[in-house]
Amino acid sequence: MLSADELPPIPPSIVPTGPCKENKLEGDEIDLTQLPAPLIHKSDGGKYIQTYGMHIVQSPDGKWTNWSIARAMVHDKNHLTGLVIEPQHIWQIQQQWKKIGKDVPWALAFGVPPAGIMASSMPIPDGVTEAEYVGAIIGQPIELTKCDTNDLHVPANSEIVFEGTLSISETGPEGPFGEMHGDVHNCPKYKVNMITYRNNPILPMSSCGRVTDETHTMIGSLCAAEIRKLCQKAGLPVLDAFAPFESQVTWVALRIDTVKLREMKTNSKEFSKKVGDLVFNHRAGYTTHRVVLVGEDIDVYNGADVLWAFSTRCRPGADEMFFDDVPAFVLVPYNSHNGDVSPVRGGKVVSDALLAGEYTIGKDWEAASFKDSYPEELKTKVLENWENMGFRQLD
Repeated sequence: MLSADELPPIPPSIVPTGPCKENKLEGDEIDLTQLPAPLIHKSDGGKYIQTYGMHIVQSPDGKWTNWSIARAMVHDKNHLTGLVIEPQHIWQIQQQWKKIGKDVPWALAFGVPPAGIMASSMPIPDGVTEAEYVGAIIGQPIELTKCDTNDLHVPANSEIVFEGTLSISETGPEGPFGEMHGDVHNCPKYKVNMITYRNNPILPMSSCGRVTDETHTMIGSLCAAEIRKLCQKAGLPVLDAFAPFESQVTWVALRIDTVKLREMKTNSKEFSKKVGDLVFNHRAGYTTHRVVLVGEDIDVYNGADVLWAFSTRCRPGADEMFFDDVPAFVLVPYNSHNGDVSPVRGGKVVSDALLAGEYTIGKDWEAASFKDSYPEELKTKVLENWENMGFRQLD
């Protein structure tokens, strides 16, 4: 997925029709309140039909077509309301249309190809058209077909497609929704002018909330991978990166090559500032509120390992650097539910769980664990006889 931005983009193949046009509803035939939109959590403010579909909008000059995932609920027979917030790409394009005083041509495609929905989740750079990016990912053009009511193109094999407009002026109440702690927002309305769908269509959805759902497995993991690439391109000695599910993917753990770190002749404060300035001012770090720096002995894909390092190697305050003037993710509850702080700025930190010796002389300790503090021959003997001793098979 990440290497696709280094490959030549492959433009989509435009086809005259596709399975998504096997059936059609328009005009008075449309009634969103009669569709099987789920009430996902008992206290949601409405039925969230859009949790795993793909919004499609295009800049007024036609040079940038954006695919993205953003939640939306049924408002009335032919309107949705949904989050459109800075710095989302859908928000950026809405602002471009607002400058010329026109509503945004819009489509919402459900059941798109897996590479498409994954690309919609990624922090792809501003101005990059996801359809060409997806082509680079899969090595061939993705098939798109034109909407009937506007000039947008949607994946031809989509299950269901809504066609219409995203308003630049009309808003309606949105929320609360169970992915966070129940905020109600005043959000733009989407008007649905036509619905096309294939025979026996399937409506994909994500039951968002506490771990684990697609928010964590896709958005968190892909943002962490993008942060790793960002750091490596900037010359920082980052080996791996992952957003632990236990943190609701608001953390990203960075595994550091401490040999190269020592070659930098730096210290904790300088290195933490470099990392924080880079990550927290980049779109890939928008939803990340804590970066945890760990050494080679920590498995960033193991949440318990990251938590152990954070708990035992990072002295609160002294080994942390706070960033109060960077973009914040408003949906994190401690931003949206604390009236004494800005919900959109600050609240981010780099927590350095590298011990002092890792900056100077190298590892000068031994962890008291099966992996680190027992002879190799003993560990081999135990593992070879593990099941014979009556224990269940190890993963």
